[in-house]
Amino acid sequence: MTNVESCFELLQGGDFDGLRRLLDSVPECAEARDANGVSLLMQVLYRGRRDLAEAIAARKKALDIFEATALGRSERLKQLAGDRTTVSAHSGDGFTALHFACFFGQGDVARILIDAGAPVDAVAANPMKVMPLHSAASARNLTAAQHLLEHGAPANARQQAGWAPLHAAAQNGDRAMVELLLRHGADAKQKNDDGKTAVMVARDKGHEELAGLLEQAG
Repeated sequence: MTNVESCFELLQGGDFDGLRRLLDSVPECAEARDANGVSLLMQVLYRGRRDLAEAIAARKKALDIFEATALGRSERLKQLAGDRTTVSAHSGDGFTALHFACFFGQGDVARILIDAGAPVDAVAANPMKVMPLHSAASARNLTAAQHLLEHGAPANARQQAGWAPLHAAAQNGDRAMVELLLRHGADAKQKNDDGKTAVMVARDKGHEELAGLLEQAG
């Protein structure tokens, strides 16, 4: 088994201490990528281990646009954002850098990407079919959501299973996000593929006050 294979086996098994030891002994493993081209750093972030991702970043020669975005490295991002193709590119698992800015809570980084021409309506090239606004709503990233909406992101865009950003905000009980989406034209009557409106989703999760607000909006 190669060192790269060992990295992903340890990661898959949840052995983060073992992965850290391997990185200490073989620093080149920080450059590892899986079969889809997704970096070890990103895979670690997906598992919520920001501490380990930072340790990997310290060992890398340079962060790519997805890594720089997810970690909020604005200076590195500005170096990369001059290339419109790079800003619009999809990762090995189908997301743009703007998706990652929204999902990982990087509101200021999202603004840098948008100003550099990142498409606010980019659809993930995978079965999830999310746009950045879906990611922002799911992650409660109000700053990013505001930037997106102010630059024309469609408030009623549908992702996998017909979910709109308002459904995600309702599920989270996120009143601030719901109010922001409504101000930008989100449709409280829009149904997902199961026939549920945001009102119904909020009520299913016990967010009665929010459900009432959505009912009034609808």
